[in-house]
Amino acid sequence: MTAAPHSPDQWIATFLDAQAAELGASRNTLLAYGRDLKDYVGWLERADQQIGTIDKIGIEAYLMDCDAQGLATSTRARRLSALKQLYRFAFEEGWRSENPAIQIRGPGRQKQLPKTLEVLEVDRLLAAARQTGRTTHDKLRNTCLMELLYATGMRVTELVSLPVSSARGDPGMLLVLGKGGKERMVPLSPPAREALAAWLQVRDAQEEEHSSKGVPASRFLFPSRGKAGHLTRHRFFQLIKDFAVTGGVSPQKVTPHTLRHAFATHLLANGADLRAIQTLLGHADIATTEIYTHVLDERLRELVLEHHPLAKPDPSDDQTD
Repeated sequence: MTAAPHSPDQWIATFLDAQAAELGASRNTLLAYGRDLKDYVGWLERADQQIGTIDKIGIEAYLMDCDAQGLATSTRARRLSALKQLYRFAFEEGWRSENPAIQIRGPGRQKQLPKTLEVLEVDRLLAAARQTGRTTHDKLRNTCLMELLYATGMRVTELVSLPVSSARGDPGMLLVLGKGGKERMVPLSPPAREALAAWLQVRDAQEEEHSSKGVPASRFLFPSRGKAGHLTRHRFFQLIKDFAVTGGVSPQKVTPHTLRHAFATHLLANGADLRAIQTLLGHADIATTEIYTHVLDERLRELVLEHHPLAKPDPSDDQTD
């Protein structure tokens, strides 16, 4: 066996480094693993257990503690997944002679249909983006963000971190760097191309002004002077809530991910092939994309119940003889 790291923190740091280097795990995935494993290490200390010697029963005790805290099924399933990954890595590295988590079954995730938006609601959000902002610069950026998101179904991280080089030359398609470093091409709609061209003009003009003052040019399509160098996911989340308020759409319904769901659902409703949608969304497994067929089925069922005459109660049923 290979000598294991001396502390739980070293276990986790080495594991996360390997996930990033060997599997190309995204920053968000690494942060999620880190949060879950930090919670586990805290429990180990309270329970007087060791990360390198704990057995299956001990790990199950941790999961029971998570359940007793009232954590959601999805949270408990995610934490078990993090532990399975950690101990599989430890076994493969020779830190442990066995994998204590390999036979533990998770609580199972309750499949929930993704929330989506109606076409009219998306239209209102797009119109609101054109009106939202203190300056013309802000309004053109907001319009470009929304048009690109709805035209492509990109994940918000993929959108805000787009390199400006991918948008040069009035492209009909964008090259997107997705999860695990996988690249895919996504087509742009005419409105998205127009919004992109308009935004590039004011973006480049501002970058030239910054360069004249000695500020290095940004490589991102949506630059920011913050640490990341581009508009953050959190800032875009705030913006899209503002668009919802301006457009008269319930802010509770609107997130960057509901627009991704809307993109897929609307394509499917208009006859797009499921495999094509899988490619556009960057799903590794077609089963992930198939959830949108259930969304469509549920919406059709609701339409029938709401509008079909036979689905409505007969007023005569309320009358007594």
